[in-house]
Amino acid sequence: MILIVGLGNPGPKYAENRHNVGFMAVDRIASDHAFGPWRARFQGESAEGRLGETRVTLLKPATFMNLSGQSVGEAMRYLKLPPAEVIVLHDELDLAPGKVRLKTGGGHAGHNGLRSIHQHIGEDYRRLRIGIGHPGHKDRVAGYVLSDFAKAEEAGLDDLLRGISDGAPALAAGEDARFTNAVAARTAPARNSGTRLQAPVADALEKPRSQPAPGPQQPDEPPSFADRLRALGERFR
Repeated sequence: MILIVGLGNPGPKYAENRHNVGFMAVDRIASDHAFGPWRARFQGESAEGRLGETRVTLLKPATFMNLSGQSVGEAMRYLKLPPAEVIVLHDELDLAPGKVRLKTGGGHAGHNGLRSIHQHIGEDYRRLRIGIGHPGHKDRVAGYVLSDFAKAEEAGLDDLLRGISDGAPALAAGEDARFTNAVAARTAPARNSGTRLQAPVADALEKPRSQPAPGPQQPDEPPSFADRLRALGERFR
């Protein structure tokens, strides 16, 4: 059993905010992987299901971002999980949109949701940092994270959420490389379509192989005595 927590603020006012990308990610996982219904629990909403072979509880704290640790701590204690079995999905200013990074332990870097979780369960939990980009100046951060994703970002956001959901079984199993590959397959598809030419067609499109230039023509061998005699006989017929 593991606990996957998406961070955000409750209510329709905040639903499309950049700060709520953690909520968006767990919603997509629950939908794509046929989790049970969301229920009011642990000072938030929780849903249960499986990712691959792993039993998982998803959690969206309803305590507002600054008090997220209250909800996470209650769920962790009830489920009897150590911090290492908790994965927190949250927005990350220091990553470009569409990028994700996995991390275990470390500081909260000023993120209020992580700060609260640190206070309640310590720092030894896993985090999925979901890039939202930076507005360029620290004075603009509060307004930026509490604003909605722009229309131009919607397609990229959808690809990112699909990638996180695709890789969720690997995330739950601790297979970090396989998870990041799944996200990359959605957010940075290969330029080549993947269709390779069949061998006969490929051969036909190759440049014709150069043929060796013909060597100098060899002179005919001189006629034999019998040939000369036969030719002489032909002349006097």
